[in-house]
Amino acid sequence: MEFSEKLQALRKQKELTQEELAQALFVSRTAISKWESGKGYPSIDSLKEISKYFSVTIDELLSSEELITAAQDDNRKNISNLLDLLTGCTDIMSLMMLLLPLYPEKLGGTFTAVSLLRYTQIAFPFACVCWVLMLLLIAAGAVKVLMHYRHIEKGHSALTALSFVLSIIAVLFLTAARLPYAVTIVFLMLVIKGILAVKSHSL
Repeated sequence: MEFSEKLQALRKQKELTQEELAQALFVSRTAISKWESGKGYPSIDSLKEISKYFSVTIDELLSSEELITAAQDDNRKNISNLLDLLTGCTDIMSLMMLLLPLYPEKLGGTFTAVSLLRYTQIAFPFACVCWVLMLLLIAAGAVKVLMHYRHIEKGHSALTALSFVLSIIAVLFLTAARLPYAVTIVFLMLVIKGILAVKSHSL
């Protein structure tokens, strides 16, 4: 008997719905449905909870092959979560765009580099767009990190897509505004996010 069948049998023995079992194990009903349909395995922590809840050993729940597969799935998921966390941290680093001296300003007869906080040689609408873009990127990164620590998966893909769109718009906008240092930093962050996303999807 495979794990999916064993879990379903154990749940029915206790006369529990998938929703009730999900609440008892502190997971979503979707996770229980996925496990019972054989579309995936629980994480090692969830396996321990299932084992404790039904008073069975992990060896009774999983065959040696299934246990290896579950461990591999868990490892891939942990690496993917770490890469996702790094993506969020990269967006938070957009704070540098506000604080670092990346914007050329002419003072007297010489040029000096100033932060966006002190940059005055840009039209007000351009300054507003720049601030909004950077603040949105920082907010997207902060939400991504928060979702990681709270194990929230809903909306994850949409937030990642938004992050990339904002970065691309920022690169184009800063290029149009002729701010080469700022463009370089934002472009590098975009490349880093791209590499992290590719690595995450290749797992």
